[in-house]
Amino acid sequence: MNILLPVDGSENSLAAVRQVIAMRDLYREALAVRLLNVQAHLSGAVKMFISRQQINDYYREEGVKALASARALLDQAQVNYQHHIGVGEVAATIVGYARDKRCQQIVMGSRGAGGFRGALLGSTAIRVAQLSEIPVLLVK
Repeated sequence: MNILLPVDGSENSLAAVRQVIAMRDLYREALAVRLLNVQAHLSGAVKMFISRQQINDYYREEGVKALASARALLDQAQVNYQHHIGVGEVAATIVGYARDKRCQQIVMGSRGAGGFRGALLGSTAIRVAQLSEIPVLLVK
């Protein structure tokens, strides 16, 4: 089972990580977990004053921070995973990554912080569910 696990460092996204860890015991086949953090593009005005390298460094640093807790949970549970930091419109990047990597399911928090912000259900979670052609499991 090839699972995409988008995380943003929020408690809800960590609940999704815990769900994937629990799912490991449900599947007889091995899980291939792809951990993804998506950084939204910086606004145009900022780009005029900061170099491309500084912007890329910023995306990488923020992505590493957002992935840290999820990686620690997966490492502790001895779940193998690959991680990636994407940049772009969050929902579209998640769905595109899932398609490119031929994921069979997306497991994500129902709402989160930063790019996953929302009310009852996060706007990113709703958008991913609308755009995705594969099943999306939203974890609260």
